[in-house]
Amino acid sequence: MQDQPATGRLDGATHRFPVRVYFEDTDLSGMVYHANYLRFMERARSDFLRCVGIDQRGALDAGEGVYAVADLAIRFVAPAKLDDALMVVSRVTKVRAAAAVIHQTVMREAEKLAVAEVTAAFLTPGGRPRRQPRAWIEAFERLIEG
Repeated sequence: MQDQPATGRLDGATHRFPVRVYFEDTDLSGMVYHANYLRFMERARSDFLRCVGIDQRGALDAGEGVYAVADLAIRFVAPAKLDDALMVVSRVTKVRAAAAVIHQTVMREAEKLAVAEVTAAFLTPGGRPRRQPRAWIEAFERLIEG
């Protein structure tokens, strides 16, 4: 068996992505540097899309487009620390023709550490908004419906 990168899993309409806090994720205080929560969430969103059958790499290679963060609101609740085992929980809350809104929570067991709402816009290779593939919209709508 070949080793594979860490991956998350779908749990109903939500995606759960495990993350370990390493020394490189922390600042001088020993707590996770604020920008690294965005990295954790980005990895979780990418894995979430892969789990629901969205092939971002294929769409990019075919010249169709790619998702990019168009809007982000984040609230930091409590700090994560070196060696913490975290879980990034993601769910789609809204889908539009050229974007999806994804709610993400970084947790340490039952404790919320950071909460974000991310609008991922589907863009042409030139950076213009473009309608998402119909199959992707339908996948998001199924998740929203539960």
